[in-house]
Amino acid sequence: MVKTKNKLTKPFLKWAGGKRQLLPYIRNKIPKKIGTYYEPFIGAGAVLFDLQPKKAIINDVNSELANVYHVVKDHFEELITELKMHEENNNSEYFYEIRDLDRVQRRYDSLSSIEKAARMIYLNKTCFNGLFRVNSQGQFNVPFGKYKNPQIVNELVLKGVHNYLRANEVSILNVDFEEAVEPAKKGDFVYFDPPYDPISDTSSFTGYSLNGFSRDDQLRLRDLCVKLDKKGCKFLLSNSATEYIKGIYNEKGFHVEIVSATRNINSIASKRGKIDEVVVMNYEANSNR
Repeated sequence: MVKTKNKLTKPFLKWAGGKRQLLPYIRNKIPKKIGTYYEPFIGAGAVLFDLQPKKAIINDVNSELANVYHVVKDHFEELITELKMHEENNNSEYFYEIRDLDRVQRRYDSLSSIEKAARMIYLNKTCFNGLFRVNSQGQFNVPFGKYKNPQIVNELVLKGVHNYLRANEVSILNVDFEEAVEPAKKGDFVYFDPPYDPISDTSSFTGYSLNGFSRDDQLRLRDLCVKLDKKGCKFLLSNSATEYIKGIYNEKGFHVEIVSATRNINSIASKRGKIDEVVVMNYEANSNR
């Protein structure tokens, strides 16, 4: 881990399941000495940017999100220029014009990686509740948020993230989570923050990608944790505190803790608020720091 951290290196997107509020808890559980840091479900990157490891492999199945990180790392100045253009033109009519660019595939495909990244950040900052969601055709389908002064160009934070990604050995992938951690070896650390197991039949949120995340995927992830444990890797995993999730990790003898978190992303206001989550580890945090 770095000895001095840039406080401006922090999430620049609002993302379902973001971990900013749980950072003090998670930070206290991370081993002080690790090899490579892996995060196969990077999302908004709250844990990565809090820890700021010198060597990391980050990944997300969402290709648009992976592209955003690549662009922030390699094309910062051009990205800022694009975002300023969006900021100058922001209104409801313009929002839907930009949102609907993916309704015609050839039109979307003609955008540069920088234009795609700026579009995603712009939509994230101006759409309703900051919710990234696509429909079954892979089209962004969240309505305009009607915010008075959305911070579309957060240049200082984007610069902080850019500097971190450039100054350290950070690889950005867009593959399946199993493939992302394949190189992990003894002494490495993996933080898993997958799409959560739904606490009810109507609470599942998997619209950030076309494929969703089923209970078969949850089992596949649990089995991957078993493999990592056998390789000598340490892992920490977050998920919802459903009986199913607690059961599949308890039966393998992993350490499971319950922590209360606040969820702010939901289209129904009454469903936002405190919810129990599980944190699963294959080590005793206090004795391995």
